[in-house]
Amino acid sequence: MADREVDFLLVGGGLAGASCATELRKRGAEGSILLVGREPEPPYERPPLSKEYLRADAGRADAYVNEPSWYEESSVELLTGKNVMSIDAATRTAKVQGGEEVAFGQALLATGANVNILRLEGAENEGIHYLRAYGNADAIREDAKAAERVVLVGGSYIAAEVAASLAATGAHCTMVGLEDVALSRTFGEDAGRFFQEGLEAHGVTYVGGESVSTFEGDGRVRAVLTESGRAFDCDLVVVGAGVKPDAMLAQRAGLEVDDGIVCDSKLQTSAAGIYAAGDVCNYDSVVHGRRIRVEHWDVAMQQGMHVARNMLGEGADYDVVPYFFSDLADWASLEYVGPAADWDDEIWRGSRADGEFSVWYLKGGRVAGCLSVGRSEDLAEARRLIHEGADVAGAKAQIADANADLSGL
Repeated sequence: MADREVDFLLVGGGLAGASCATELRKRGAEGSILLVGREPEPPYERPPLSKEYLRADAGRADAYVNEPSWYEESSVELLTGKNVMSIDAATRTAKVQGGEEVAFGQALLATGANVNILRLEGAENEGIHYLRAYGNADAIREDAKAAERVVLVGGSYIAAEVAASLAATGAHCTMVGLEDVALSRTFGEDAGRFFQEGLEAHGVTYVGGESVSTFEGDGRVRAVLTESGRAFDCDLVVVGAGVKPDAMLAQRAGLEVDDGIVCDSKLQTSAAGIYAAGDVCNYDSVVHGRRIRVEHWDVAMQQGMHVARNMLGEGADYDVVPYFFSDLADWASLEYVGPAADWDDEIWRGSRADGEFSVWYLKGGRVAGCLSVGRSEDLAEARRLIHEGADVAGAKAQIADANADLSGL
């Protein structure tokens, strides 16, 4: 016999869980809502951790999804600093850390992702950081005050964003990445080179094609060594080696998992009435015609809201084209829709020299992704064309003409 019963159990105190709770109440749901998060904070947005919060340009409360008072005012019970230990999909019960058993009507699993830890020689040295939560950002910020040389391990967003933020505060930063060119895995080498040149112009050194082998130190990290034998002196390391979806709870519950929690096009897991959203959700995309999992802020928010609507009976496919943004300090803002798994054509539109352009990634004559720097209007058209699956093979010249109207494509 469960200790109590709730209508909606939301597991995960991040953006997806909070967005689901918000949308449920906005749509007039009157049932009881329990939101359980393992972090001590109320739900917050993670992008500022590598940007304005890291640079001390913003405080913790600036990133809260809702004012802390909202939960009580909206009759949403918020349990912070607690894990859901297990879920029984058949009996619809969950065990919460501390022993309480909760019966639920419907559930959302928004358990997020965990950073990939590099288990290398010397990894126990002080001064090696990963970035996922406020506490990590606080520790990096504190360490950076005394650090003269910082090594960022990774060639993608987290490494680039943290490098840009720390360089802006005066640190000497070196990025060491597997990719020959920074940010090229998502954007290709041409666009990656634009961002890499920007990083270098703002005091960040990029070293590509290198795999880290050892952290050398004397209790505190003093150098990062690579497989090829190069050494980079440092007194602070931030690792951005990607994340892996936290599907452990779902797996123990017997739900289907494969690179995250496997969901249908409505974001429902293999158990009826149990949904997933955010970094952990590997869903059947009606837009892409394949299964995808996306680790970005906007996707977590949109999926959380979509789950709320389906919990209330909408039963709709999730057909939002994934969007994300990234800021490199105050000198570059990029936006992207897609994601393109691969592409066979690249069209540039606008002026690279002026830092106002879009890059269109085509696959088989259709738009697979689009990167925008200072041309958000292009992104809106690209999103529409991805959604429609439109064939634009005959319109390449039009796309490349920065002044051409694309609304008729």
